Amino acid sequence: MVGRIIETLDCVAEGADWLARAEPRFAHALALVGPLPLRRQPDGFAALLDAITGQQVSVASADAIWRRMQAAGLTDRARMAGASDEDCRAAGLSRQKARYGRALAQSDIDFDALRTLPDAQVIATLTAVPGIGLWTAEIYAMFALGRADVFAPGDLALQEGARLLFDLPDRPKERALRTMAVAWSPWRSVAARILWAYYRVAKQREGIR
Repeated sequence: MVGRIIETLDCVAEGADWLARAEPRFAHALALVGPLPLRRQPDGFAALLDAITGQQVSVASADAIWRRMQAAGLTDRARMAGASDEDCRAAGLSRQKARYGRALAQSDIDFDALRTLPDAQVIATLTAVPGIGLWTAEIYAMFALGRADVFAPGDLALQEGARLLFDLPDRPKERALRTMAVAWSPWRSVAARILWAYYRVAKQREGIR
């Protein structure tokens, strides 16, 4: 069963209000960061390829690579499926990410069908493709599909944001943060938006595109 879908800024605000009532530290963070962004994007092949592009690189680097990929036409599924390593390298993709991008382009994922699948099934479908790990699948579910109760605890900015906001002695590992986030259901993706925004204010840099 598909749960709540975040469609508008009003949805984000509803989730933020719920979280502020449930957890005083979120109320504190929201007072500092102001209104949260919607962060929705069209779903489909390009959105997932964009998430792969952003793996383990800075926001600025990911933006630059994505612009070169768009200029080269590599954000088109058919074009990416037949792209050579040289084509991908010229756009800034590593050999590994070129392989992942081609695997995605050549996969049998039905992106329209993902819209009606439960969160767990979306994640399972995406992570079956080489190069798509939990982080990438969760980011796609949050931003491209608008799932309200998905979180990405493997994200380093979320981990650091949680450490700062909750005054933890160390940055929580993925498993610990996933457990911690259970209390933020059914608005875990809004909790992620709060933590990213708090990270941006605290560190003066973006945690995600």
